[in-house]
Amino acid sequence: MTARTVEALLALPASERPDALEAAVAAEFRAAMLMEEGEELPLDTAFFELGLTSLRITDVKRRLETALDCEISANALFNRPTVRDLVAYLMSDVLVEVFPTAASAKTPVEAGVSASDKALVDDLLQDLYRA
Repeated sequence: MTARTVEALLALPASERPDALEAAVAAEFRAAMLMEEGEELPLDTAFFELGLTSLRITDVKRRLETALDCEISANALFNRPTVRDLVAYLMSDVLVEVFPTAASAKTPVEAGVSASDKALVDDLLQDLYRA
């Protein structure tokens, strides 16, 4: 994944962007798990069940943030603990300029969570990571 991932996604037709993002995110997790390129990564299996540690997940988070030029909530990694769930979060909450229809498809409950509540949970999770 390169630092120009967002530009590459925007250059694709909108219908191809979700698969391209999923492939890019899966590639980061494959690299963290030292998997060969041809090995299949179960997209619906929780990170910890795949054998990833908190430290490895944090490394993947940082690499994704750099590649996508965005900030990814630490809370999202626990609330969306699979590659497929993380991709859905990125599409609906983080990369809204790349996936505007995913952002507008949020449920009323998701839309009702305040930014301060999300920030509080993120701060608490970051404190846990540091401990």
